[in-house]
Amino acid sequence: MADINELLPQLPIGLFQADRDGRVTAANDAFAALVQGSAVTIVGGPPWASAHPGDRASAELAWRRGVDADEGVVTLEFRVWQGEGRMTWVRLDAFPEADSMGRPAKFAGTALDHTDIIVRRQLLDRMLTIVGASEEAVLVVDRNGAPVYTNEAARTLFGVAEEIDLVRDPVARGMLQAIRDQVPREVMMGTTSSSWMGEVGFRNADGMERTLDIEVLLQRTADGDIEYWGGVARDITSTKHLQSELLRQANHDPLTGLPNRLLLLRTAAEALDRIRGTRENVAILFMDVDRLKDVNDTVGHEIGDALLAQVAHRISQATRPSDVVARIGGDEFVVLCDGNIDEHTSLDLADRIRHGLSGRIMVHGIEVELSVSTGVAVATPDHIQGLSNHDAANELLRNADIAMYQAKRRGRSRSELYTDAMRAESRHHKELSGELERAMAASQLRIAYQPIISTHSGRVAGAEALLRWDHPDRGTMLPAQFMHVAEESGIVVPIGEWMINQACRDTRAWLDNGMVDRGFTMHINVSARQLAEGTFVERVLAILRLLEMNPHQLTLDFDEQTLNDALVGTIRSLQALRRAGVQLALDNFGTGTSSLTALRTCEADVLKLDGTIARTLGNNGDDDPIVRAIVQLAHALDMQVLAEWVTSEDQLRRLRVLGCDLVQGHLLGEPTAADVFGSLTTR
Repeated sequence: MADINELLPQLPIGLFQADRDGRVTAANDAFAALVQGSAVTIVGGPPWASAHPGDRASAELAWRRGVDADEGVVTLEFRVWQGEGRMTWVRLDAFPEADSMGRPAKFAGTALDHTDIIVRRQLLDRMLTIVGASEEAVLVVDRNGAPVYTNEAARTLFGVAEEIDLVRDPVARGMLQAIRDQVPREVMMGTTSSSWMGEVGFRNADGMERTLDIEVLLQRTADGDIEYWGGVARDITSTKHLQSELLRQANHDPLTGLPNRLLLLRTAAEALDRIRGTRENVAILFMDVDRLKDVNDTVGHEIGDALLAQVAHRISQATRPSDVVARIGGDEFVVLCDGNIDEHTSLDLADRIRHGLSGRIMVHGIEVELSVSTGVAVATPDHIQGLSNHDAANELLRNADIAMYQAKRRGRSRSELYTDAMRAESRHHKELSGELERAMAASQLRIAYQPIISTHSGRVAGAEALLRWDHPDRGTMLPAQFMHVAEESGIVVPIGEWMINQACRDTRAWLDNGMVDRGFTMHINVSARQLAEGTFVERVLAILRLLEMNPHQLTLDFDEQTLNDALVGTIRSLQALRRAGVQLALDNFGTGTSSLTALRTCEADVLKLDGTIARTLGNNGDDDPIVRAIVQLAHALDMQVLAEWVTSEDQLRRLRVLGCDLVQGHLLGEPTAADVFGSLTTR
């Protein structure tokens, strides 16, 4: 080889010669400038003399190993500090020159600036390290489908151990092909490099259906042929399952698994949209489980939930396959029917479901009385004109709800078809409820007292406190006109407490003024809602103690329906009051369907004969034996009998003959204010 000094001194490539120990024997200026940052020749020293301190020892060791290995070219890489704090990577390639004995005596080679190459290589190594550790599958294949790179996550996803297995393993190859087949055709058949993002599904090596969120890049040559393609895939199977479950939970009732209110309204809106321009109808059956609160309070919410699950199952069994059954509230179920259905068919279906949900059923070994009240509303294409699907669905549900409440008001366990009159009545109820709440604050409520007369002595034995509402627009209203609204809204509880307090205060005043004797008793009507209040008994007894009244001077009237409602605490409250000395009166006896059962359910001191029975005395002699039997039955149970609605002398005479103890009615005294009543008793 020619001496290095004979080569072109201005050649930009660093050239050098070195002995076996790595000491430079000759070098050009480019070499000196590259390996030590100046044009000063470094003859006599190693090329790495000016290298980064951390690289000198490793470069010396690498040279010795390369020379001793006698495998030809010796390659070194080390860093050199240049001016202004810049670091350069230098690569040396030294080729041995043999002596006359064939042994390498010296080396000649090149020095190149490899900074860009090494930086890229380091960056690639770091990226591959990061990508390799990533939980996302990364895959690069050539135009023939042969793998160029896969990380561990990709190999795990495809169920292979090595990249080559993507080609050899038929399952992995099929999975890879399935992914490629789901990339849109226009992306695969394009002529320029492109990318695509989307979801693909496939069955992996364990046979499970998986879903991948994938990003694909297709790199093409200048001719438009695919050079390679790669992708990043995230297994979102569990996420999709979670999203699906969350969506299901958002649209379904967790207890019964039925659609909830949100899904029902959306389904109803779609059904209503389908009937526009047709002759078909959509119907909603709104069902409310009667007295579910009593079940929860008496035997526990676990039994109540089990009961609701049974109700859901029975409704589903009783409906048609095309019907949608939903649970939209605690005890509220809805059936959505579309297609060939009318009012008659809807009512038939409602009654069939209602009969299947009526009677005693066993729930976890406990017998529960079950019944439902059902409201039916039907929407025709004419009804939904001018309404959006969403508004029409909400209105149809509201109409069925209104009809259901009408069924409850008419005695429960029945079905009612919605009419426009019901909406007006419902609006009237809401207005009246609001006005009634304001009436208490405005002192529009008052009490009128009607005397109760003893048939034996003719004395005033008591009085019944009757509520009156002096409405500013409607005039004086009787309880029959508004108490049902008070019951539904719950305002009957504060109204009832006010009545007891006021009536007892008036009684106390009459007693103090000598207007009534000590045997006088005040009759006040109480509702099931009042009796079910947990503190009702304590509040009543507190009023009596405050006014220093004997408990027997207060008689609380309740009717058969109060017992039938069987709200939790009703019977318990009645029994506690009677033990405390408060008298009880079974009101409106003779009008219910199970009056004799009511007598067995709760002991009472007074039986109040309904006015419809006493009113016919004198007109129909056949009623005398009925009244006589009732009186005898009451006396046998140690109860007094009080006849209401006495309006004629003939009625009064017959009641005395039949053994009635007490009478009340317009013949004996009109309901009057407290001051007027007191003056009447002293005459």
